[in-house]
Amino acid sequence: MSNTEERLQKVIAQSGITSRRKAEQLIMEGKVKVNEQVIIELGTKVSPSDKIEVNGVPLEKEAPVYYMLYKPRGVISSVKDDKGRKVVTDLLEGVTERIFPIGRLDYETSGILLLTNDGEFANLLMHPKYEVEKVYVAKIKGIPNKMELGQLRKGITDEKDTLKANHYNVLSTDKKKNTMILEITLHEGQNKQIRRMMDRLGYPVMKLKREKYGMLTLDGLTPGNYRALTPKEIKQMKYGK
Repeated sequence: MSNTEERLQKVIAQSGITSRRKAEQLIMEGKVKVNEQVIIELGTKVSPSDKIEVNGVPLEKEAPVYYMLYKPRGVISSVKDDKGRKVVTDLLEGVTERIFPIGRLDYETSGILLLTNDGEFANLLMHPKYEVEKVYVAKIKGIPNKMELGQLRKGITDEKDTLKANHYNVLSTDKKKNTMILEITLHEGQNKQIRRMMDRLGYPVMKLKREKYGMLTLDGLTPGNYRALTPKEIKQMKYGK
């Protein structure tokens, strides 16, 4: 067996069309062909010369690319929008690869958003067990007390979800305007998690920005700008060193 052969689900994930977990599901559902033969065995290995089809579409092998975008407010974290609104891939002019965002920032949230065509890399960063830290700065209406803020770490139940912050830090308070600025660190990132937590506490978020993702920061970028990750940054994000 050639040492260039790799597991089929890994090859599909690396093509950027989906995660490895989803690729495994597609294989088991009989939606993947190798050299015109339906494959349902997850241990199957393939070589670069094999012809792979997913849902009848030939797999195009792209070199992996990794970008960091300073997402502005008012942009959808998607590759398309059925309402015709601007999406994050519209901001990456000149990028020809079939990239997609890793996770989401909601419409009104700004900050770091990573995009790639490497499904395996995306799955690595999004999986809770890897505990990739994401640091947000939130401006909230009202000034909660220490006991109320403590609920962020203890956990807040909303729609059967338990939402929890790993850390928080009060950056400033403005008693005249009745506002507070909080730094909140998450490992997981459930849908609109910070907004939902603060709504439950009775202190709605007025403005929210993700300022750090793992070891990556927004240094050198302005809203709407992007850059490629360096090889060192890619390695650090993959292996934590």
